[in-house]
Amino acid sequence: MLKLGIIGTNWITQQFIDAANASGEWQLTTVYSRQMARAKAFAATNHAPETFDELTEFFAKGSFDAVYIASPNSLHFEQAKLALAYEKHVIVEKPVVTNPVEFAELDACLAAHPHCLLFEAARQIHEVNFKQIQAQLAKMPQIQGATLTYMKYSSRYDAVLAGETPNVFSLKFAGGALQDLGVYLAYDAVSWFGMPDTATYTPTLTRTNVDGKGVAVLRYPKFTVTLNVGKTSQSFLPSEINGLRDAIVMNNPAELAQVAYHDADGQVTTIGVQPDANPMLAEARDFAAVINDPVSHQTDYQNWRQLSRNVNQLLFNLRQSGHIYFSDAERQLPAK
Repeated sequence: MLKLGIIGTNWITQQFIDAANASGEWQLTTVYSRQMARAKAFAATNHAPETFDELTEFFAKGSFDAVYIASPNSLHFEQAKLALAYEKHVIVEKPVVTNPVEFAELDACLAAHPHCLLFEAARQIHEVNFKQIQAQLAKMPQIQGATLTYMKYSSRYDAVLAGETPNVFSLKFAGGALQDLGVYLAYDAVSWFGMPDTATYTPTLTRTNVDGKGVAVLRYPKFTVTLNVGKTSQSFLPSEINGLRDAIVMNNPAELAQVAYHDADGQVTTIGVQPDANPMLAEARDFAAVINDPVSHQTDYQNWRQLSRNVNQLLFNLRQSGHIYFSDAERQLPAK
């Protein structure tokens, strides 16, 4: 049984803990929060024996094998570095970091601590329906593009409209639609079609200067892929991948609850299965499998790392094209 520590006590942390428990591979032992009262309350709910409100002490004294980091985006990099320095395996909620320089530094940390593993928690790539789409794509004679839409109104946008700046809509904390919901679409595009030749992003900025929504266009040699992302409005549009006379249609490119193949004769075949009740269950199992037997799962792990690296680069390129910078230093970094 792997011992788990957590940073962050929000809803997504609870969802991961529930998935970890359901997998039968994990035991929550240690909770960190900047507020001890919150750490103790969360630990009591989840029967964790250890609580900390000082981060270095959490890593130095906490009895856990791996840490799940679900703090604001801009804190992921330093917290992941610290975890590796203390020889902990690291699971970072997407996005793992905000730019390729940070990603390269984490690669260097991993090289210095070769027994540690680092995962980006991009849950849908571990799910059956995601892999079903990949398999169907391989059978289609020609791909002519895709339109992927994930627009989900954020309850935190109400605070923005009221004059506040919550973390998910803050440049300081690396917020915005692209860095949140857009990560799912970037993972879809890079997994299914590879890295594009060029990528541009046209954002619609909020009062807080992050992108509330936007449209990305990824150009490949023979087709384009359009990504529609937003946290300031709601969309119920399906998404699709277009062949010649056939197509793959999904209800939502992140949740992938319903996936169907429309063939050239107009026949519709369901190619998806009923998803797990907890969408993080598949990744919790996969991460445990790699940690428990890294040699047998080396290929999977390296593939996930390269995919994470490519997605990080793509998101950075898109932000650069849309002139969205989380720090003055990022303005000096070239897009690739």
